[in-house]
Amino acid sequence: MKIIVIGAGIVGTLTAYRLAAAGASVTVLEAGHPVSAASGASFGWINASFFEDADHFRLRAAGIDAHRRLATDLDSRAVRWPGTLCWDAQGDAFDDQRNTLKELGYAVQEIDAKDFAALEPHVSAPERALHFTSEGAVDLVTLARDALRACAARHVQVITGVAASGFVTQGNAVTGVETDTGVLTADQVVVAAGVATQGLLRNVGLHVPMLDRPGLILRSDPMPPLVRHVLVAPGQELRQTPRGHFLAPTAAHHQGDTADRITQTPDRLADRAMIRLRALLGRDLRWEEITRAYRPVPADGLPVIGACGPAGLYVMTMHSGATLAPLAAELAAAEIMGAALTNVQSALLTPYRPQRFTG
Repeated sequence: MKIIVIGAGIVGTLTAYRLAAAGASVTVLEAGHPVSAASGASFGWINASFFEDADHFRLRAAGIDAHRRLATDLDSRAVRWPGTLCWDAQGDAFDDQRNTLKELGYAVQEIDAKDFAALEPHVSAPERALHFTSEGAVDLVTLARDALRACAARHVQVITGVAASGFVTQGNAVTGVETDTGVLTADQVVVAAGVATQGLLRNVGLHVPMLDRPGLILRSDPMPPLVRHVLVAPGQELRQTPRGHFLAPTAAHHQGDTADRITQTPDRLADRAMIRLRALLGRDLRWEEITRAYRPVPADGLPVIGACGPAGLYVMTMHSGATLAPLAAELAAAEIMGAALTNVQSALLTPYRPQRFTG
């Protein structure tokens, strides 16, 4: 089976890897460079502690498990499992978050200031925090490169700098992809194009609306090892990379950020974030780089995964790919290659089919 995957972000590259491993002949088509859009500017937090509803929690929790399988399959060191310390919520909201996660069976422990200080001695300790022991952090650029190396070993072809502009159909089936350099033929087409999804699908009369969700991630100058966990403090998320850089969204309360445009200059937003980080760490930090990206968020905030429209067309777009991409790639590749999903796997995907938009 000849398959074209449109998009070489983390969702597209992992899907290409899983399809090739299942025996497909795969071509990846990327308008820019691999992992150059949202995936290249991700905070990289793997979690199920922030979710929209119980179905979404189960999907994200399964995404954590899929990350562990993928790391073994790729022999990748792109993922670490430091856990998360979270004290963003306060008062009753803190208790509600703890109780809800416990009811869902999540690995969560409440810790006091003494326990916190033992885990993170260089961070100003709150009176209490939640410890999510199963959560991780991923360098999506490294993970995608590991996947692309594995793709190359399976003869996946990658075309960069060429954008898909539409689809070729015959009868009620997709037979290829239109580009500005000509037509690429295929038996199946996977759209993993992030924020470009809506524009592409419009060409075949499909409506998958996307929100405008710009975001900025800052990277600090390298520092000695100071922070072990992913930190979710009031108004600020933070983690430190193995090379010593701190990564942080510039938006306060990043998980609830619904802004559709950035109204201040990136340097001003980064400077404000650095004030919060200095208060948290008690150290003089300087930002080194700011990266903007548009997060691929469907209109209802939930993932879109599944076949729709003409036969042979499969759509995948979601936030956050940092958590969900390995699972989405596994399940999508199985469906596309004709493998039967288990009842559990089918139930994971049922709420996220594109038909909720396309009819």
